[in-house]
Parts: sequence; C-alpha cells; structure tokens
Amino acid sequence: QVQLVESGGGLVQAGDSLRLSCAASEPTFNNYHMGWFRQTPGKEREFVAAISRSGGSTYYADSVKGRFTISRDNAKNTFYLQMNSLKPEDTAVYYCAADASSYYSLSRYLRIPSNYDYWGQGTQVTVSF
Repeated sequence: QVQLVESGGGLVQAGDSLRLSCAASEPTFNNYHMGWFRQTPGKEREFVAAISRSGGSTYYADSVKGRFTISRDNAKNTFYLQMNSLKPEDTAVYYCAADASSYYSLSRYLRIPSNYDYWGQGTQVTVSF
C-alpha cells in the first residue's frame, strides 16, 4: 500500500520549535514533489510549504516564510517541516502530501491541495500563548 506517516506534532509554547516528519512507505515517493498543508476547524486546507522531487526548489506561504523550512532525505524516504518561532496562529492539523501526477515543480501548482495524490493522516500542532 502507499502510505505517508506523519509524526512530531504536539503542544508547545509560542516561540518554540517543532520538527514534523513524514515517512513514505515506498522509495517511489522520492520521485514525487512533496508538500505540507494545515487546516483549522471551519477553514479550508491551507498551503504551508512544498519541495521538488530533488529538493532543488522550495516554496513557502508568506505566513511561514523565514520561520519554517521544508527538506527531504530521500535516502530515508522521509521529508520534514522544521518549524521555528511558532506562533499561536500556527495551531492547526498539519498534513504531508505527495504529488505523483505532475512533472514540473511549479509554485502555483504545488500550492493547490487538489493537485496532490496522497495524504498523511495529519498531526496536531498546538501553540499556546
């Protein structure tokens, strides 16, 4: 089966850091563009960050730019979201996702949730004041 398994969420204080991990079940995911999204109850899923298959291109939402870093370790079939200087407004369920359908790593394309083919289960990140 194809699967993305997330870990690293939790309850932290404003200003703290967390690293989210997304482990892929198959090495073939190393050929896919990967993204992180987040969702708060009552709101639509929001783009956070994306990375091209090779890691050569990265994209970030304006709200997290300079604080979050997306990376991947294809040798471990894993990619990450390092979150620094966390704010209460970062509180959300965070999802990792894989784009198995597109060839080009266009910023506009990778910001749209419907363009991704596989999703993790989500991990809760809560940032207290």
